[in-house]
Formats: sequence, C-alpha cells, structure tokens
Amino acid sequence: MISRVLLAAIIAGMIAGAVAASVQIWRVTPLILAAEVYEAQPDAGSAHSHGQAEQGAQTHEHAAETWAPEDGFERTAYTLLSSLIMGVAFALILSAAVMFSGRNITAQNGFIWGILGFLVFNLAPTAGLSPELPGMPAADLIARQTWWWGTAIATAGGIALIVLTKPLALKALGAGLIALPHIIGAPHPESDESAVPASLAADFAANSLAMMALFWIVLGVSLGWAMNRSQIPAES
Repeated sequence: MISRVLLAAIIAGMIAGAVAASVQIWRVTPLILAAEVYEAQPDAGSAHSHGQAEQGAQTHEHAAETWAPEDGFERTAYTLLSSLIMGVAFALILSAAVMFSGRNITAQNGFIWGILGFLVFNLAPTAGLSPELPGMPAADLIARQTWWWGTAIATAGGIALIVLTKPLALKALGAGLIALPHIIGAPHPESDESAVPASLAADFAANSLAMMALFWIVLGVSLGWAMNRSQIPAES
C-alpha cells in the first residue's frame, strides 16, 4: 500500500510541479529578471568614487563566486526541475496529512485539501513574510526560516484541532495556535529601503501567491484522482 501511496504522490506532484513551473516561467521569472537589474545597481548612498570602486570590486568578486543558471534554456530547465521536486515533496506531505486525518481524498474534495495546503504553507507565512525579490532587504535567513516553519506547523496544528476535534476548548486552542506566530511577529530587516520599485515588489507578491494557489489546487485534485485510480483508502 505504501508503494501505491508513493506512486500517487509522485504522479500528482509532477503534474502540479509542471503547472507551477509553467506559471513561474510565464509570470514570475520576468519579474525576478527585472529586479536583478536593480540588484546590480550601486548603492545610492555611495557618493564618493572610492566607495563606488570598492563596492564594484566586491560586486565583481561576489558575482565570480556565486553561481546562477544562465538565462534561457538553462534557467527554464532548473525552474522546471525545482518545481517538480517541490511538487513531489509537498504531495508526500499532503498524502501523510490525508492518511493521518483518517479521511479520503478524491478529485472532488481535493480542491479543499489543496486550499488547506495553500493556507498552511503559503498564505499564513506570507501574512508575516512577503515574497522577496533580488535586491530587497531581508532579515536574517535562519530567523526567517524558523518563523516560516513555525508558522506552517502552528497553522497545520490549529486547523487539525479545529476540524478533527469536537470540544470547544480544543477548537479554541487551534485558533490560538494559528494566531500565535503572528502575535510573536515575523523577523524584519532594520531598514526597508530598496532600489526595487514598490509596484514591482507588489506584482511579484501577487503573482507568487496566485501561482502557489494554483499549484496547491492542482496538487489536491491530482492527488485525489491518483489515489482513487490506485484504490488507496485513507483509513487502510
């Protein structure tokens, strides 16, 4: 049975990953490329030539040490590969959640499962940490990752308590868990100053969220379809 669950997750993850990659290449990647132009610009605060020369040398050294895929086919291929890996990974997580809940997932109710996945892994964390373009200021990476995972886990736990339990006290605890990371607050940089235009950042955030919403809906529906094709009941 485990092998059939894995097969269903792989199939659904690759379908959803391919959809996400298509949307990213079409709508998100052009915004990233546009932001990279601003990332490469010298700091506006460096007024004297020595500062500019020093910064230019550091930028050149950083560019030489940091690898990035070339624009065109190479970037597209890596985008597709990373999206497929992401799709399979989240499909496995969603499969585990379905089996833990003791409920079935079908192509019909997969939409709801997908919306819940989007809420846990994207919408709730984005309420504190917006998607960031290259060149935008950001807080410490470990602090952001810790808050992101903490928010996802708290949101998933809160939803489970609200949906799967009957006592009102447990449902109230679930609501408190969902709110807790936002009460604590996400880590933010000391300054929000950036050369990236606010309109570009807003477009990126909106398109990123729309892409992930579509990804999760396709993933939920595809996983329900694949599991039923394999005749895998959640309680077995």
